[in-house]
Amino acid sequence: MDSPLISIVTVCLNAEGHIEQTIQSVLAQTWPRLEYIVVDGGSTDGTLAIINRYKNRIAHVISEKDEGIAHAMNKGLARAAGDYVLFLQADDYFKDKKSLEKVLRWADQADLIACAIEFGPSAFLHQPRGFTFWFNFKGMPHQGILCRRSLLNDLHGFDQQFGICMDYDFLLRACRRGARLVKVPEVLAVMRDTGISSRRDWRSLKKRFDEERLAHEKNCPSTLMGIIYRVYWFCYLPYRRARCMMQK
Repeated sequence: MDSPLISIVTVCLNAEGHIEQTIQSVLAQTWPRLEYIVVDGGSTDGTLAIINRYKNRIAHVISEKDEGIAHAMNKGLARAAGDYVLFLQADDYFKDKKSLEKVLRWADQADLIACAIEFGPSAFLHQPRGFTFWFNFKGMPHQGILCRRSLLNDLHGFDQQFGICMDYDFLLRACRRGARLVKVPEVLAVMRDTGISSRRDWRSLKKRFDEERLAHEKNCPSTLMGIIYRVYWFCYLPYRRARCMMQK
């Protein structure tokens, strides 16, 4: 079997503080067949100048205003030619130069290769959840997931009505479709706690929870699961709000 071509897509906006480390971590990968795509949302800081320093090693650079993160991710997906696609955003970077090489030994077994990531300044190890029963309630960080491009295209990419949870919605659809997922015991990437999905104030949390609930409603597989979801949200929202207030 030939080595698969891997498309890495980075979506960014005004990310001059971290974008260079992201780019360098991609270009340093030892995997021989790599395509890099950067989708900039029309940055007004020094982001584009940093990207342009590496332009001769990036397959596609798009810099224009978009309609949100999901729209930008879909634009990157439309340019991707790889067998697998990974979305590594401007707050993320590969764990080391052999990150892809270490996980792609599972490529012929899966539609989705789900890996561990390190999160935040404490390097908390976030293990992939997999398509278990608990995945019905919470997803997995997309920074740790290589997805077969044919699956992304079959499911029409990311739903642009989501501003935060477009990855969870996609993975729920993939799960309902019966996509093959393999959990890999390797750390693929590091995710900083600076992105929109990492915010911990109640307003930001509530926005994320509203989108998770929308993903549940949209992808609910049965009447029984619909009842379970209603009970879950009836209990979970007050619990998370109380926890948020206690941490102030």
